[in-house]
Amino acid sequence: MQYARQHSPVHAVLQLHELRRTFRQGDREIPVLHGASAELYPGQAVALVGPSGAGKSTLLHIAGLLETPDGGHVFVNGVDCSRLSDTERTRVRRTQMGFVYQFHQLLPEFSAQENVVIPQMIGGARRRAAEARAKQLLDMLGLGARLDHRPAQLSGGEQQRTAIARALANAPKLLLADEPTGNLDPETSAHVFHELLGLIEHTGVAALIATHNLELARRMHRVLRLENGVLIETHPAAVL
Repeated sequence: MQYARQHSPVHAVLQLHELRRTFRQGDREIPVLHGASAELYPGQAVALVGPSGAGKSTLLHIAGLLETPDGGHVFVNGVDCSRLSDTERTRVRRTQMGFVYQFHQLLPEFSAQENVVIPQMIGGARRRAAEARAKQLLDMLGLGARLDHRPAQLSGGEQQRTAIARALANAPKLLLADEPTGNLDPETSAHVFHELLGLIEHTGVAALIATHNLELARRMHRVLRLENGVLIETHPAAVL
C-alpha cells in the first residue's frame, strides 16, 4: 500500500480502500483515482495535496458520500458506506460529518450565532442548547464579540471561522475541508488555520483538508499526496 498505517488501539474514523474513479467526456475516458487508500484517526489534521486536476475534490466528495466511486469502499467508523441506501448515507453525512469549503456559504439573513444554531436544530437539538454550543465554538474561534453580526458585517476571516464553527456544530467525527483558507490573504489564512488546528486537537475530530498551501500542509499532523491516482503518505517536513 502507498500509505502508512497508524499502529494504535484507536479506531480509524475514515478508511478509504482502493478507490477508483474515471470520468468520461464523449468517447474519452479520464481516469482520476486508481486505487487510492488511506486511514484517518481522531484528532489528526491530514493535508491532502497534489497538483490541480489531480482529483482532490473528487476524493473529498467520495469521502463525504457526495459522490459514488466506480470501485472501492468508504468506511466511516467501521461502517461500509457503499452498502448504505441514499437515506442512510444522508444520515451519516448529517450526524458524523462536517464540511468546510473555500467560500463560506453562510446564510446572509442570519447572524453568526444563528448560522451555527440552525444545523443543530435541524439535527434535533433544543434551541437553548444549540445557542450555548454555538457561543462556545464561536468564542473558541475568537468571535465572542461578533455573535449578533450577519455575514456581510464580518471580515473574510471571520466569515470562514463562522463556517468552521458551523461545520463542527453537531460534533462530527469527521471534518472534510476543501481549500478552507484559499480565499483569504496569507496573514488571515495563517490565523484561521491556527484556530482550525486548535479546534481539531481540542474536539478530537479527524480532518482531511485539501490545500494548495504547502506551508499550511507542513503544519499538519500528516500529509497525503494524491499522485497518479493513488495516495502517498509524505512526512509534513518533506513537503516541498
